[in-house]
Amino acid sequence: MVTPMGLPTVKFSTALALCLALLAIPTIALAGWQDYVSPADRDRLEQLPQIRDAALADAKHGRGHGDARVVARVMGPQGHTINANDLVGHWRCRQIKLGRMESYVVYDRWFDCNIRALGNGLMLEKTDGSQRLAGRLFPDNGAWIYVGASRIRGEHRHNYSGASPGLGAAVTPDDQVGLLTGIGDNHLRLEIPAVQESLLDVVEFKR
Repeated sequence: MVTPMGLPTVKFSTALALCLALLAIPTIALAGWQDYVSPADRDRLEQLPQIRDAALADAKHGRGHGDARVVARVMGPQGHTINANDLVGHWRCRQIKLGRMESYVVYDRWFDCNIRALGNGLMLEKTDGSQRLAGRLFPDNGAWIYVGASRIRGEHRHNYSGASPGLGAAVTPDDQVGLLTGIGDNHLRLEIPAVQESLLDVVEFKR
């Protein structure tokens, strides 16, 4: 089970039970995200707390590009649960990369993102800019798990492939899994353990 930032010392199921007592999150009739992702991506998501710590340590002690204060503002708040109805709609979004090739990269420009109903679930999409992404959001005991894929401008939307060494194929760098949480009023954070360029890709959402 994936732990939202800020709950590392409390058993996740217990902490989320307390959150759910305060925030009624509607149940979406979908199979669990575990039924869609490869074993390699499931492990990557389970390791998010360790990946986050390593990425933030790298960002703190190294040189990067962009406004470093943004990293603290986005990564510092405790992640909290958010109602599905409060997710739906148009958002401004920008990307942050932490660790590995660059200690941090904060992109100044904001782009268009949206979250909309799709069947019985939710769909998240970054619709402009050179780097784009799209995928489904799955409720998971108060957290939201993102399962999708990245693409570049001019390419058709990619679907999550689930390719991994366990399935006899190389890990597909376009595949993405991540954790979406609220970090304030009309303020969201999507954390995606990366497989290339960085340790952790982060998308900040505001409206």
